[in-house]
Amino acid sequence: MKALAPIALCAVFVLPVAASAQQPPPTATGDRPAVTFDEIERGFYFALYGGPLFMTNPPAAEGTPRPFSSGPMAQVEMGFDLNERVSLGLFVMGSSIRTSAEYIGESGGKVSGDFFTLVPGAVLRARLLGLADSQEVKRTWFYLRAGAGYAMFSPKSLLPDSDILVFAGPGVEYYTRLRHFSVGVEVTGNYLVSGGSFGFAVAPNIRYAF
Repeated sequence: MKALAPIALCAVFVLPVAASAQQPPPTATGDRPAVTFDEIERGFYFALYGGPLFMTNPPAAEGTPRPFSSGPMAQVEMGFDLNERVSLGLFVMGSSIRTSAEYIGESGGKVSGDFFTLVPGAVLRARLLGLADSQEVKRTWFYLRAGAGYAMFSPKSLLPDSDILVFAGPGVEYYTRLRHFSVGVEVTGNYLVSGGSFGFAVAPNIRYAF
């Protein structure tokens, strides 16, 4: 029995060491990958436009005065960015055109003066050239925006017939570092198809992408 005592003592120390050697090494835990965000948010968007609208020859009956007129314009647009360069949207535009007292529209002289226009329609925006900032992010874009809508006038006694409005023009847009917001300004030429009226608008705008 005394001869077995040294063997038993060695077993007491060796077995735990062997058991620990058979255990798999602990799994290394590294840092969680950092969450990254797009520098520019694209997708569904909401935009507001506003500025002056000028009409060189407001719609009127043949032979009646068509004086140069102007007034404020506002527009609300909702749409979707198909990709970095192309967006499609729907809009509603309203304008209040101030004219002189000689403007009688299509009323035959029964009424004269100012009129209001409401235009729902669709629009396409094509971004043509993007300029990158110091971080190689294209925040400044030059674009072309074009659309068409159904123009309804008020008062009806002055302009009873609706018309088709088409417009197009260039603009510049800057995507801010707030990701969702961009600001811009554009100049568009307008044309009323039936009335043969030409005009143009200068429209600063702000856009929020979801």
